[in-house]
Amino acid sequence: MTIRRQYSLPNCTLILEGLSNEAAPADATDARPMLSILVNAECQFVGINKKLHGGRTFLENLVKAVSAYAQECLSGVRHPQDSRENGDRIYLEKIEGTNLHRLTWQPAEDANEQPVEIELTTVQLFDLVEAVDQFAADTRTLPDISIELKPLSRRYRKPDEPIAQRAIPATLGVLGLALTGFIAFLLPIPEVRKPEPEPQASPTQTTPNSQPSPPGNPPTP
Repeated sequence: MTIRRQYSLPNCTLILEGLSNEAAPADATDARPMLSILVNAECQFVGINKKLHGGRTFLENLVKAVSAYAQECLSGVRHPQDSRENGDRIYLEKIEGTNLHRLTWQPAEDANEQPVEIELTTVQLFDLVEAVDQFAADTRTLPDISIELKPLSRRYRKPDEPIAQRAIPATLGVLGLALTGFIAFLLPIPEVRKPEPEPQASPTQTTPNSQPSPPGNPPTP
């Protein structure tokens, strides 16, 4: 009985078909049969007619290439993409000047197929990475294939800056601070003047108004 496992994302689908080894231990938490023998693996993208397919070697090289390229995109440091020498080589690389990624598949010589190149958008690439991650996390599908995270060799690392070059920013900061203090020392101390008191206006006295007597009439005693 053929077992089919499908890892579907909006832009990428990874399909695995294989058989079960009866000697595989059962899992009480997952009733699915164990897919332990791979017959065919297929990877396809939405909107792209080209398909990638192969056997176990193809799947192993696909997992390695996708994992290495994902680490390269995250770290900014080139990671080697090692593929087996007996065919089904897969490489991923950034297309300069664009936001596209080139996926190249070179089938085995006895497959009588031409190499395939696919240009992926960043969204399609992320879905491919997610599909591979879902497969790697599936304990009931080819558990002997896993993503190996190895420390990067020194020849692929960016060269370390010399100590003198790394000390330049700190030295410039100290010199700038000293120069600022020296310039401040040469500047004259500003003269502080006391504020002059403002003259206050004298209060105005008001006298009660007296009504004048009408002319010709003497004042009443």
